[in-house]
Amino acid sequence: MVDGDSIKVDLHIHSDASHDCNEPVDLILEHAQEIDIDAIAITDHDSIENSLEAAEKASEYGLIGIPGVEVSTADGHLLALGVEECPEKGKDFMETVEEVREMGGIAVVPHPFQVTRHGVKKSRLEDCDALEVYNSWAFTGWKNRKARSFAKENNYPEVASSDAHSLGMIGKAYTEINTAFVDEDFTAEDVLQAIETGSNYMYGKRKPVALSVWDYGQAMVMKAGWLMKETLFLPLSIEKKIFRR
Repeated sequence: MVDGDSIKVDLHIHSDASHDCNEPVDLILEHAQEIDIDAIAITDHDSIENSLEAAEKASEYGLIGIPGVEVSTADGHLLALGVEECPEKGKDFMETVEEVREMGGIAVVPHPFQVTRHGVKKSRLEDCDALEVYNSWAFTGWKNRKARSFAKENNYPEVASSDAHSLGMIGKAYTEINTAFVDEDFTAEDVLQAIETGSNYMYGKRKPVALSVWDYGQAMVMKAGWLMKETLFLPLSIEKKIFRR
């Protein structure tokens, strides 16, 4: 499955299980294969079903699939990688970090300090297993540089990922992991171990500002539609079912 001494890993991809994305699992896997990404983690918002499906199907596309989820903690978002179920959302950040570890996963902080995108504030970031120091969605490089400086100052392993909400963004940022320390087939567990030990390099480029503005707008429209469905249409459909009985 792995050719050479390193692999390219995109650890932060959204699918149609997220309220702000509409890409199906199979299309994501097919696209990742086409652009020579070797391993992916689908990390939807507080939903793990699509990620588990992708992890199971990944080998059919010659990929390594890593199960994961982007958890909404009380203090911001957290990537739980290598878990088989969704940690409870809304809990304290550090409490969620410990829960992820108890599940056998690793806790990676996505887009730290980007408060408008639910990034964890510096004052709340007491511990984690790795920091996303390059996120393709950043409008400027300032927050990415700030995250990288913080990671170096506190000796946190660093990762880069696309935070893709559309096919075209997959692989725009990725983490390159050294595979030389494993003799046999490189697995999802090996990827997580390499991240924890810092055996990786980051590559990527930011999304063009015009495309970022467009995607933010599209995401807001999708989110508004999703919220309307959840708060208006869903209760109405439930009410209709009750009256039919």
